[in-house]
Amino acid sequence: MSAVSWRRWRHAATIALALSIAAPAFAETVDVELDRARIMRLPQGTSTVVIGNPLIADASLQSGGILVLTGKGYGTTNLLALDRTGRVVMNTSVQVAPPKSADVVVVYRGVQRESYSCTPECAQRITLGDSPAYFEQTQRQITSRIGSGGGPAPHQ
Repeated sequence: MSAVSWRRWRHAATIALALSIAAPAFAETVDVELDRARIMRLPQGTSTVVIGNPLIADASLQSGGILVLTGKGYGTTNLLALDRTGRVVMNTSVQVAPPKSADVVVVYRGVQRESYSCTPECAQRITLGDSPAYFEQTQRQITSRIGSGGGPAPHQ
């Protein structure tokens, strides 16, 4: 290899190495089911996590580089992980989809929609897309049950 081609190769290799170090990690799309949590390991040095649309997903950074990602609404958003200097170390898409569980039954009454969880007996379950009256009635029952001591104790 001549001295000129060696310098060009070394220059190209240096640029490629610099780009690979400076470029944030781009993972494939992360799929999360609605109302489900998913555990992810973040790149070393991550100190801040940003969700593009918090109506679609929520993220909670835990110690040890662990992230708990929860599906909040249908759609796609992005997730950014930053180091202490504010440099992006990860940029990935998050896609939230309906539950794939076979125990969810959706009942349509004309344009009205109701969701039920059937494991093995069917009970009301609220899901995005349910009719407002059904959603609100079920949510009031859940809230009332939690408030009356029928659920886990609230965190203080």
